[in-house]
Amino acid sequence: MVRRQQRRRWGGVVAAVGVVGCLGAGAAGCARGEAVTGGAPAGDPVRLLHRAADALVAAGSSRARTSLEMATGGTRVTIRGEGVYDYRERLGRLEVLLPQDPAGTAARRPITELLAPGALFMKNRGAGVPADKWVRVDTGTLSDGNLVTGGATDPFVAAEVLRGTRSATFVGRTEVAGTKVRHYRGTADLERASREASEANRGPLGAAAAGFATARVPFDAYLDEQGRIRKVRQRFSFVNGRQEAPVAVASTTLLYDFGVPADVRLPGGGDIYAGRIAEE
Repeated sequence: MVRRQQRRRWGGVVAAVGVVGCLGAGAAGCARGEAVTGGAPAGDPVRLLHRAADALVAAGSSRARTSLEMATGGTRVTIRGEGVYDYRERLGRLEVLLPQDPAGTAARRPITELLAPGALFMKNRGAGVPADKWVRVDTGTLSDGNLVTGGATDPFVAAEVLRGTRSATFVGRTEVAGTKVRHYRGTADLERASREASEANRGPLGAAAAGFATARVPFDAYLDEQGRIRKVRQRFSFVNGRQEAPVAVASTTLLYDFGVPADVRLPGGGDIYAGRIAEE
């Protein structure tokens, strides 16, 4: 029941949305002054991108900003999130802000999301859920592997998508939030990513490979000198179920403040809501 209500909830969002450019106005993640400034890229782009997730594990943790942009019927919606992520424990916490209603008058409370291997926990999930309770979703059962459903792409899952990189080119050197980075552009394959990913993400990425309109994921990735992702933008083709044409979805993840404390505690069984979620 939770899964069905959860899919309907975000299906309503997907049915009213559009793709825009960078992480958003005022966000520090927008790359500046794209230009090659000399020096060759540090190795084969495909191999570097395959190892980007490992570089995050070596870093331990970071802060993250996310942006999920969707387009259909000339309408656009952007869902933003911000929080921390522990790459060794595969745990994250994001505050996800939904857009206002079409009239722009109704304020929405942020949804607190806890990201864990195989699971997504949400507080302030919807009408009818007690304020002190969490809704749990099994990400292995989602047709998009939780790359879209939660309104924010799990930062480590986004990194593991790059394990499926089939082709990539070095675009040039630039900066992200004042950090020098190398910009790579390429295409990943979700089926390959699911085979190469860590055990916890094989199922979700495999579900996404089968559930999306195409398993091909065009991307732009910005890596620092340590091979860590500073920014990655991935474009998915999502089958909404409410219309025949796929929905264009662009997910942007910005990572910074590596090594920051990221104490993420998952709710106990008594804190999980098992009742019906009312439609909003």
